[in-house]
Amino acid sequence: MSTELILKYFPEITEIQQNQFNQLEDLYKEWNAKINVISRKDIDQLYERHVLHSLGIAKVQPFVPGSKVLDVGTGGGFPGIPLAILFPETDFYLIDAIGKKIKVVQGVAEALGLKNVKAEHIRANKVKAQFDFIVSRAVTNMPDFVKWVRGKIAKSQKHELKNGILYLKGGDLTEELEVYETVKLFQLKDYFDEPFFETKKVVYLPMKYK
Repeated sequence: MSTELILKYFPEITEIQQNQFNQLEDLYKEWNAKINVISRKDIDQLYERHVLHSLGIAKVQPFVPGSKVLDVGTGGGFPGIPLAILFPETDFYLIDAIGKKIKVVQGVAEALGLKNVKAEHIRANKVKAQFDFIVSRAVTNMPDFVKWVRGKIAKSQKHELKNGILYLKGGDLTEELEVYETVKLFQLKDYFDEPFFETKKVVYLPMKYK
């Protein structure tokens, strides 16, 4: 079942990538037994609720080689790890304020041989580098998130979408996003057929350099 779901929407992935996606289930089950990063019910739906959900960002904006992406509050490595498998020539920096979660991310990245992933136990406001995009999966409300990542957007543009935030979120976001005039919502049900994606979105917010 695992890779079939990924291949359904990303038929162009290589054998190496298929192999890496395939390994995720065993790796997460093994790590989850030691450090709980994914809820029990979700681990059985790993490929739909975590892997494919993470890859929703790729449908909105594929990353070009040489670009840099920051994943804030990555938890067990989502959306960063699936995206890093899909875009081996993009650099991913996965951070979380909880150290043991980063231990899981490092273990998974190492087992998969992902050379484009750096994972660190650090808060977003302490990060000094700049990135093309900042990705995350519903770690907090948008106004707080924007505060955390201010000043971390690179100046030069490499993508179709302007540099900024690509945020995975569900539900009604009208109130939370009303202050942002440039925000754009991409409905994941437009890309994926599974009922799980009915209310899920990628929130895109372009951000200026410094």
